[in-house]
Amino acid sequence: QVQLLESGGGSVQAGGSLRLSCAASGNLNSRKCMAWFRQAPGKEREGVARVNVDGSSTYYAYYVEGRFTITRDSAKKVVYLQMDGLKPEDTAMYYCAASVLYCGSWAEGAFDYWGQGAQVTVSS
Repeated sequence: QVQLLESGGGSVQAGGSLRLSCAASGNLNSRKCMAWFRQAPGKEREGVARVNVDGSSTYYAYYVEGRFTITRDSAKKVVYLQMDGLKPEDTAMYYCAASVLYCGSWAEGAFDYWGQGAQVTVSS
């Protein structure tokens, strides 16, 4: 089992920045991929960014490419999402997820563990 706990959400004006953190605990050796997803009110959950646990590759959704950065601190077992140039359309609940299989898909079914979410609100 892997437990994930997000933190760092909040409210910011358009153009501002926030950094989300995802602290992992439990059987961490089973992880292959860590990712951030988001879900806005009335919309389906969508992928934002993902990273191989060994740090070899990162992947970004086109709507955050160049503005968001996913990094991981292996020693602290934390994954971060640095969000710069925030837009009102980035407003959503952001979820951390972990996969024990591979890091090649945005499909929610590919991820085995999920955090409770952190709210991000961007005002215009």
